[in-house]
Amino acid sequence: MFKTSRRGFLVGCSSAIASMAGSKMGRVVFGSPEDEPNQNIMIVIFLRGGCDAINFITPIGGDDRGHYEAARDSLRLPVSGEGSLLQLGTSSLGLHPRAAPLHDLFNDGKLALIPATGMHSNTRSHFDAMQYMELGTPDNKAATSGWLTRHLQTSNLPWQDDMMPVLGVGDISPTSLSGTYNKVSMSNVSDFRMDRGFSPERDLQRSSLRSLYRRKNSVVHNSGLNALDAADIVQLNSIGGYTPENGAVYPNNGFGNQLKLIAQMIKLQLGMRIATIDLGGWDTHENQGYGNPTAGYFADRIGMLSEGMKALYEDLNGSQPGTDFSNRISVVCMSEFGRRLKENDNRGTDHGHGGFMMVMGGETNGGLHGQWPGLHTDQLYDNADLAVTTDYRRVLSELVIRRFGNPNIGTIFPEYADYSPMNLVQGVDLTPNYEPITIDIPDQFDKRAYLPTVVR
Repeated sequence: MFKTSRRGFLVGCSSAIASMAGSKMGRVVFGSPEDEPNQNIMIVIFLRGGCDAINFITPIGGDDRGHYEAARDSLRLPVSGEGSLLQLGTSSLGLHPRAAPLHDLFNDGKLALIPATGMHSNTRSHFDAMQYMELGTPDNKAATSGWLTRHLQTSNLPWQDDMMPVLGVGDISPTSLSGTYNKVSMSNVSDFRMDRGFSPERDLQRSSLRSLYRRKNSVVHNSGLNALDAADIVQLNSIGGYTPENGAVYPNNGFGNQLKLIAQMIKLQLGMRIATIDLGGWDTHENQGYGNPTAGYFADRIGMLSEGMKALYEDLNGSQPGTDFSNRISVVCMSEFGRRLKENDNRGTDHGHGGFMMVMGGETNGGLHGQWPGLHTDQLYDNADLAVTTDYRRVLSELVIRRFGNPNIGTIFPEYADYSPMNLVQGVDLTPNYEPITIDIPDQFDKRAYLPTVVR
C-alpha cells in the first residue's frame, strides 16, 4: 500500500506540484481512508464476447442435468471426480471448477450469483447487445449518454469536485461512460504521466499547462486541472512500485495488472466513484474445451477472471481501522448475452440469450439469487437458449439505489419501471423515481469534443 508522508511528498515533488497542496491535494495525499468522502465505489467488469453462462453456472442434478448432458457431448462438466462442478449451497446448480476462488467468496457470503440475466431483446449481435446494455436502453440506440454517466449526473454526490471520480481502465472507453467529462483513462500507471521524471523543463511545462487551464472557470478547464493533478499524484506514488496487501496475488497478465491498478487508485483516495474494466475473449464458437473442464481456452478465461476478482477483494480487505476498502466496493460482472444450450459441430457454442451476473463486495448478501428457468426445450428462449428471468437493469438498479442512494431509475434506465430489490446488497430501499429528470450539462462543455484523458 502507498504510504506518503507530508515531508516525503514535499521533498519528492517539484515546486509545480507542491503549488497544488492548497487545493484538493491535501485531502487525497495527506488524509486517511476514513477522511475520504462518499466512500462507495462501483467497479464494472464487462465480459465482452458473450460468456457461456451455462458452463459457468451449470445443473448438477434433476431433469435439467439430463438436458444439459444431451446437448453438450464434449463440453459437459462432471458432477463428481476430478474437475467436478462446485456445488452452490444446497441448490441443484454448480460453479465451473476453475472458478474455485469465486466459490470461496460465495461460501463467505461476499459473492452474489444471478443466473439467467440479460435483456428482453432478440439481438444476437455483439455490437448491438453491448451498446443496448451499456446505454441502458435495450433495442434503442438513441441515447447520447451511458447508464453510468446518467447515474453520476442524477446522484446527489458532489462528484464534480473529486480529482478522479471515474476511471476507465483499458484502451477503449466503454459506452456506459459516454458523455462523462470527468473520466480518466489509463491502462497502467507508467503510461499515466507527462514525462518520466521531474526536471526544470518538465516543471515549466506543467506550470504552463496549469496556467492555461486556470484562465477560465469552465467544465473543460476544470477537467484539465483535474487531469494534471491526477497525473502528478499517480506519478509520484508509482515510484517504487506497488505491493498488494493481505497476501493477495493477482494473475500475472493484463487483466490482473489492470485490477491491481484499480486497487492502487482506490488506495490513493482520489475520490473515485466508478471504475470500469473489460475482459474480452468469450466468443467461443470453436474449441471451447474438448470435454476437459480444467483445461482449454474457456476454462483459462474463467480462471483468470476468478483469480483476479478474489485478489482484488483480498487486497482491499484491510484489517486495520480505516483500511478496509472492501466494504466500499460493489463489483458487478456482466456480459452482453450467453451461448446456445447445444454445442456446435466445432466443439464450441454459438450466440445465445440469457447470461449471468455477479456482485462482489463486503456489503454483498452472498448466495444464489433470481430464478433458474430450466433447460427443457419448452423452457428455452427460441427453443434454443437459456431464457432471461432477471432483467439486468434490476440488478444495476439495486446497486445504484441501495449502495449509492440514487433513486432516479427513470433517467438512468429510461422506460424501465419494474424494479424490485432482490436483496443482493445491503443498504436503504428508496422509492424509485421513474419520471425522467432534466440533466444539466454546463454550457461550456461541448459534448462533441472530449478532453484527452491521458496527459503526456
